[in-house]
Amino acid sequence: MAKNFFSKRNVNFLLYEVHDVESLTGHSYFADHNRETFDMTIDTATQIAENLMFPFLKEVDKNQPELKDGQVQVHPSIRNYLKAVGESGIIGADFDYENGGAQMPVTITSTVGYILMSANNGMMYTGLTAGGARLIASFGSDELKKQYIENMITGKWQGTMCLTEPQAGSSLSDITSSAEPLENGAYKIRGQKVFISAGDHDATENIIHLFLARIKGAPKGTKGISLFVVPKYRLDGTDNDVTSMGIYHKLGQKGVPAMHLGFGDRNDDCIGYLVGEPNKGLSYMFQMMNEARIGVGLTGVSITSAAYYAALEYAHERPQSRRLNAKTALDTPQVPIIQHPDVKRMLLFQKSVVEGGLSLLLETSKYFDLSEASDDPEEKENAHLMVELLTPIAKTFPCEYGVLSISNAVQCFGGYGFTEDFPVEQYYRDIRITPIYEGTTGIQSQDLLGRKIMLAGGKPLQLLAAEIGKTIETANQYDGLIKYAQLLTESTGQLSKVTKHLLGIAGTGDIERFLSDATLYMELFSLNVIAWQWLKQGVVAQQKLLTGTNDADFYESKIHTMKYFFHYELPKTQGLATRLTDTEVLTILTEKEIVM
Repeated sequence: MAKNFFSKRNVNFLLYEVHDVESLTGHSYFADHNRETFDMTIDTATQIAENLMFPFLKEVDKNQPELKDGQVQVHPSIRNYLKAVGESGIIGADFDYENGGAQMPVTITSTVGYILMSANNGMMYTGLTAGGARLIASFGSDELKKQYIENMITGKWQGTMCLTEPQAGSSLSDITSSAEPLENGAYKIRGQKVFISAGDHDATENIIHLFLARIKGAPKGTKGISLFVVPKYRLDGTDNDVTSMGIYHKLGQKGVPAMHLGFGDRNDDCIGYLVGEPNKGLSYMFQMMNEARIGVGLTGVSITSAAYYAALEYAHERPQSRRLNAKTALDTPQVPIIQHPDVKRMLLFQKSVVEGGLSLLLETSKYFDLSEASDDPEEKENAHLMVELLTPIAKTFPCEYGVLSISNAVQCFGGYGFTEDFPVEQYYRDIRITPIYEGTTGIQSQDLLGRKIMLAGGKPLQLLAAEIGKTIETANQYDGLIKYAQLLTESTGQLSKVTKHLLGIAGTGDIERFLSDATLYMELFSLNVIAWQWLKQGVVAQQKLLTGTNDADFYESKIHTMKYFFHYELPKTQGLATRLTDTEVLTILTEKEIVM
């Protein structure tokens, strides 16, 4: 078992030096906080991660949830973990005071999530609960808030997202779950949902489903979807006719049960409670979905982080062969494999993905905080637009590149990486679901290109260009960074040309062709955004090195990894741009379909 799963030093660097999270306390909503309260929260999470999560990484994976006699049993350590995070106030820390929270910035709670999931992503329960409780807080009646929020954010009750149905998959317009009004204002619920993470288990007293259904007589498609609170047990403790019909045994993330649930299947007696107004359920659910997308990105970067530190530790300790230029000196000792250029390249790739991806997620989280709490209306609106634009990237890059990163971690171990003797084989299994969770990469990519690029007349893209421009302008003040500022200028200019080319296709009305390579556009866009994050880190590191520091090794490592990303990863944009402007399209259905 590796000793480390994240870097506290890097967390502090990103929070306090790069993204200046303390500046948020200048807004009245966060005025009660300071660095001390932030650090106390992070330290609490670290203690829980180190003592109640990381030691059970393998046990939770090996002893996956089982459905026995209609009940789902999970590893006992999960109950202890949920009790600890509930009692510590972590689950609802970023809720407002009125709803039992501490009004902590999401930037801090995102950091907490990163630490916890780096320790053991098989305990991925609390993000769903927080998201469900926040939906109730945002759109529910006062009665629903009083009945559900407290027990959810204190960890006594689990929350879920109940969206996917067997026949519909990601196409929510095709859901068939129904809701029939009752005289008392509640609704009789019928339907089945699949792949419901944490949909049933014995580590909490109740499971609270945030459930999408169609009220009888509602319009077809997404315009007729409503949102309901559907508890496993009613408030009086009686059964609510929610049945665990099956449990999916997964490739990874085995500690979290993925359930097939039936609602009203046994006795036609499942009761739900409407959240907000009828037929607005999907618009409400997008709050939880977008929150979950950032959460999945955090999960991706967290698993990648744990794998990177495991590989880094092994590379320092594993002696093998000798430096290539010293091959003839067979009487000399073998060297640690980190001294071999190919291993160093793989480790730099992992480091660049972890620290670049985490920086983007914290950037996005800070924009979210400003969009909710800024005292300046213009800043608030601009921050909201930036969240809209960055969310699909913050979800996708850490997950897709995380898969590649952990593949490199396995490679660092050689044959040992493919065995259960080391944790990277588990991390490789665990991360594979993250590009699928909360909208596949294809869905996120079509959202980015098809919707977010031209949102509000293209203003989010203009705001992002302005922010990148500020970083480039600052970088140009330092001799060691001018080259990288120029590289980013050229690359973002290329991105702009590709975007205009694709929007020209959209203007012809051929939407299928416009979006046919949206996933490649996502990668092109993401590489530019992560390069921006690395230049931001490089600027801070350069400033520290020039003004004098006792931590020169850390900052020099930042500069070196920034250079790696610009020289090894950013050049990939050239090939992507070539493909995206190519007139030959080979994936669209034609009259004479090619046999595959």
